[in-house]
Amino acid sequence: MKPPRQFFKPLAIGAPAPMRDLPVRLERMIHFVPPHLEKMRNKVPDLIREVDVVLGNLEDAIPADAKEAARHGLIEMGKAHDYGATGLWARINALNSPWALDDIVEIVAALGNKLDVIMLPKVEGAWDIHYLDQLLAQLEARHHASRPILIHAILETAGGVNNVEAIASASPRMHGISLGPADLAASRAMKTTRVGGGHPDYVVLADAKAGGAPDGRAAFQQDLWHYTIARMVDACSAAGIKPFYGPFGDFSDPAACEAQFRNSFLMGCVGAWSLHPTQIEIAKRVFSPDPAEVAFAKKILAAMPDGSGAVMIDGKMQDDATWKQAKVVVDLARLVAAKDPAMAALYGV
Repeated sequence: MKPPRQFFKPLAIGAPAPMRDLPVRLERMIHFVPPHLEKMRNKVPDLIREVDVVLGNLEDAIPADAKEAARHGLIEMGKAHDYGATGLWARINALNSPWALDDIVEIVAALGNKLDVIMLPKVEGAWDIHYLDQLLAQLEARHHASRPILIHAILETAGGVNNVEAIASASPRMHGISLGPADLAASRAMKTTRVGGGHPDYVVLADAKAGGAPDGRAAFQQDLWHYTIARMVDACSAAGIKPFYGPFGDFSDPAACEAQFRNSFLMGCVGAWSLHPTQIEIAKRVFSPDPAEVAFAKKILAAMPDGSGAVMIDGKMQDDATWKQAKVVVDLARLVAAKDPAMAALYGV
């Protein structure tokens, strides 16, 4: 581990200094675009206005014979538009693939300061982050970048989960971590082919009546991802970076998608991936705080301006701990309001 004095030093002569704090940005949904398809690239101007992050996907879901076309398409769509407050991200291929090095070298050379984040798949440990960290510093120095490109890891292997705390704190470039449930399920040999969400057979049963038959007992479906999300959120929070839920693959079941997103939101995730246009609105709804919650949080902050002491509001005791919770809600509402005038009116901020 680097000593504190060395942690924030650039890793290459001429590279920009690492950020000490993450940029304050709204990132409720990371919307995936397959950039090898021209018709999808043509939708980017509308997406910039509609979503918080536009991500050019170069990895899974891109056929092997389209990898180079996807890379060139990402560069084209990156150059073609002003993204403003909307993030521009790239998910590169895994480091053990034949495409990853060209992804990194060509994208940084072409997009430089326009690229906010590189999403790195299948991260096994801090060593993967260290490799990308050093390479990015060298490329930034070569191409005279004025700000560092951040790294976002995907947690989708058993090894990655085992090393998640080290991954989260591996570099000042770390932006956040997303859960990748499909690859993680395969890595763990889990018996499911679903991409996120629950499984009807993962249940607990209500107690059987004494002497009675088990038939007819109530069954309660459990969350396959609760442990992993909780561990990821703890690792990210401790390191001062952002946790995200990843993909939900069943586009025909928006209610289940919303439930998975909401569970993640309540546990501390700040956003999720949107793979289909219908999931954009779900993510906006879930990862924007409820107006009633915002109104109550504002009451707490108004009653305890300095966050000390204890007060009763609507019959509920509030103290410094609930003041901190209220501040999280109100700060998020302000971020949402800055981008969404309709929500700003509802929040009154």
